[in-house]
Amino acid sequence: MSEPPTSAPASSNPRLQALLGHEFFAPHHWKRRLVLWAGAVLVALAAILFAKASVWSYELFLRILDHGIWIPLILTPLVFGLLAWATEGRLRATRGSGIPQVIASLHIEDGGFRTRMLSLPVAAGKMVLTLASLAVGASIGREGPTVHVGAALFYSIGRRFGFSDPKAASRFILAGGAAGIAAAFNTPLAGVVFAIEELAGTFEHRFSGLLLTAVIIGGVVSLGVMGNYSYFGEVDASLPLGSAWLAVLLTGIGCGLLGGLFARLILLSRRGPLAQVGRLRARWPVLFAAGCGLSLAVLGVCTHNSIYGTGYDQARAIVQGTAAMPGQDFGIAKLLANVVSYWAGIPGGIFSPALAVGAGLGQNIAHLLPGAPAGAVVLLGMSAYLAGVTGSPLTSAVIAMELTDNQDMVIPIMAACLLARAAASLFCPTPVYRDFAERMVRDAERQQQAERAHQQPARPLPAAAETTAYPDSAESGQPQHPGKP
Repeated sequence: MSEPPTSAPASSNPRLQALLGHEFFAPHHWKRRLVLWAGAVLVALAAILFAKASVWSYELFLRILDHGIWIPLILTPLVFGLLAWATEGRLRATRGSGIPQVIASLHIEDGGFRTRMLSLPVAAGKMVLTLASLAVGASIGREGPTVHVGAALFYSIGRRFGFSDPKAASRFILAGGAAGIAAAFNTPLAGVVFAIEELAGTFEHRFSGLLLTAVIIGGVVSLGVMGNYSYFGEVDASLPLGSAWLAVLLTGIGCGLLGGLFARLILLSRRGPLAQVGRLRARWPVLFAAGCGLSLAVLGVCTHNSIYGTGYDQARAIVQGTAAMPGQDFGIAKLLANVVSYWAGIPGGIFSPALAVGAGLGQNIAHLLPGAPAGAVVLLGMSAYLAGVTGSPLTSAVIAMELTDNQDMVIPIMAACLLARAAASLFCPTPVYRDFAERMVRDAERQQQAERAHQQPARPLPAAAETTAYPDSAESGQPQHPGKP
């Protein structure tokens, strides 16, 4: 006797079949999630290690200073020159902040370009060389390099596990950058806002889950290792309605103008007085870097060693209003130290030093407004200057509030940041990171065109093409934004 036919188990329960067939249970989605979670943990651990190593490096420099304030006059120029020499070849992508490299990698989907910008040797070199810079007193920060390292780690891990598609790689790069800034400052919300406003320049729904997951996991790891803390400690400050709001106007315009001026100075445009500085650096990079190191050391001697390093201790003292506050000339002196350190072309960021400059400028403005709470004015100056430098008012406002655990100043800080961005645009119409990134994009496109030209017979260019080849965005008045991924 033949057995009765049996129906398939799945057909007997269509609801279960539909549930298991949902994309949430798809193996490739779970593979991506596991890679993402592992990457977020790795970036958080790398950021914590980098933060602790940065403190150790700067403490080493302070111990060197104890043996004589004249030592940086010899040591700093020598190491600056060596760093410029070491980054002339394969490690050239380690120079500067690292954020422009991440932005450019998001907009150029070429695998070779992304590997040059975001390889593991570049990430390792970025950390080591930044630590070497801090060990000789460079006025730089670690937050931009942490973004670079985070993006490089995510990109490399994604490629290792088969996520080499350009679109998928872009999402991994973006998530890595967000996790990096969140772990560097212990500011999860700022990590998400920074990725949307600065790195991507746009928001897409499919990015949201990656960003939030990477930031949350990185934040949990940082919280577990470092504890729940605010970067500058809790600041109890508020700005009552009335004449005290004059501080918003003064900090927004004054700090914004100086922030835009700083951005203009480090961009070294191709025309005008700053072009000569750029030509000198291009022609003699090692000697130029050594000269920048000597200038920094002389400035350090003149300011009793207050302008070295990230400026964290000085900024915290100003924000907290302690007796260890630096002198009234600290803000401008630190700004000059940041300029010569960035001109040297060595690895290092501008986030922390910008916060220190802004705190110093806020301290100056607070003396002009005796009727306004000094702590509130300092917070406004810090956030406004950062917005002027980066051209990212929302990120600057969120970072300032999260760094000080202060929600009472939300409206004044956002108003000051918007004013600062408008004022800074007089000197620097295109945000500084995006301007640097656009230059990298244009250089990469020119290189690709040159390679294609060598492979094909030469043909004359149309007349229109001869006059419109890659204008400098800051000088043409029309920012040339690279295409979105």
